Amino acid sequence: MPNLFEPLQIREVGFLNRIAVSSMCQYSSVDGFANDWHLVHLGSRAVGGASLVMTEACAVLPEGRISPEDLGIYKDEHVPALAHIAEFIRAQGAVPGIQLAHAGRKASLPPPWEPQNALTDEAGGWTPVAPSPVSFNETYRVPEELSLDGIRAAIEGFAAAAGRALAAGFQVIELHAAHGYLIHQFLSPLSNWRKDAYGGELENRTRFVVEVAKAVRRVWPASLPLFTRISATDWVDGGWDIDQSSQLAGQLKNVGVDLVDCSSGGLVPYAKIEPRPGYQVDFARRIKEETGILTGAVGLISERTQADEIVSLGKADMIFMAREFLRHPYWPLAAARDFGFSVDWPIQYLRAAPAGSIARRPKYPDVGKAVPNRNTALGVKSGRK
Repeated sequence: MPNLFEPLQIREVGFLNRIAVSSMCQYSSVDGFANDWHLVHLGSRAVGGASLVMTEACAVLPEGRISPEDLGIYKDEHVPALAHIAEFIRAQGAVPGIQLAHAGRKASLPPPWEPQNALTDEAGGWTPVAPSPVSFNETYRVPEELSLDGIRAAIEGFAAAAGRALAAGFQVIELHAAHGYLIHQFLSPLSNWRKDAYGGELENRTRFVVEVAKAVRRVWPASLPLFTRISATDWVDGGWDIDQSSQLAGQLKNVGVDLVDCSSGGLVPYAKIEPRPGYQVDFARRIKEETGILTGAVGLISERTQADEIVSLGKADMIFMAREFLRHPYWPLAAARDFGFSVDWPIQYLRAAPAGSIARRPKYPDVGKAVPNRNTALGVKSGRK
């Protein structure tokens, strides 16, 4: 068996293999609602054989959206459409995951295929918030510094979103602490200039994400995994770096985080990055070795032998892929075929499968069937009895 196709157990959730669909913003939502685009985009990757299918960054508060077109999970009305997607993913044998996020100072922007000038209020924009009133660049809005009450509200927003994620039937939550968004902004001294308990020394700069993880874990059942995506380095001298990332990973492990998904960059526009295949893998390896926490590798991983080697050498426990899944939604099925390894194929596609393949029969829930614990989960987050 290729190591890439070894099963993995995290808490009470079993993953069929080590291949995960990484979060990829689609900028196709209205008022935070999921729609048919999200169902087809995510559902296709589940059909394609990935063991974990992660939603794009879902904003936990309206002002936490990168753009007005971002997916959201900041109100109960978002749950049914997300539940439909999660149910479909599970029916294909994959694990549905959701990434919870807050854009911080990188909010109130148009989609990336439009000029990246901050939206005016008239164009549907808003004033973003951040640890400190420092903009990302000259075309972004200067954010409002979060007060202590604002910090508490953001933490509560993550916890409430976790309750809704549970109600929607997701089995993995990933906290987005990377790519220059709010949690990352607290972590890096380049964006966090605070003088209070949330700024300065490393313990203070990590306080926000640790409190978010604790708040989410109080809502998220002990049986379900909690991941965190980090930028392991800012790629700038004096910024956030791999040494601090390793220390943070140890802290997160102690408060119930199961896996650290290791990306990098995104905090400042002047970072000097030289991407190459697997250029971030060593971050995952080092954090795994130094803390013992499970890690995920991401970043220009596209070849089956490359992905298999990362797992077989123990550099990471899961492979998170993004752009390759945009090109090839059924990449896992093709990789297994090329390895000569037999995996289950969707019964609808069996005529195209290698000889000897076993049919995977989807188990679709009854239309309108309530997701277990949906009302209970919403009650937890909203305070309803």
